[in-house]
Amino acid sequence: MVKIRLQRVGTKKRAYYRIVALDEREKRSGRPLQYLGTYDPLTQPPVIKLDAEGVAAWQSKGAQLSDTVRSLVKQQAAAAAGAS
Repeated sequence: MVKIRLQRVGTKKRAYYRIVALDEREKRSGRPLQYLGTYDPLTQPPVIKLDAEGVAAWQSKGAQLSDTVRSLVKQQAAAAAGAS
């Protein structure tokens, strides 16, 4: 099964995450099927860059979102709705 989850990059105490689609059997730092965006929690406010079309395409193929990614997708959707 494909999962859409966070992949940690960056250095010690400077966490930065990529949002990736990968097989659930892969390690956290395994090779992803596709990069879908980034998440930087250390900026104020935290920066979320997400390919919503890519996430929707993977979900239509049966991919599952992790809890954290699900909340990030909701945050970005709310921000986009507020900006319009």
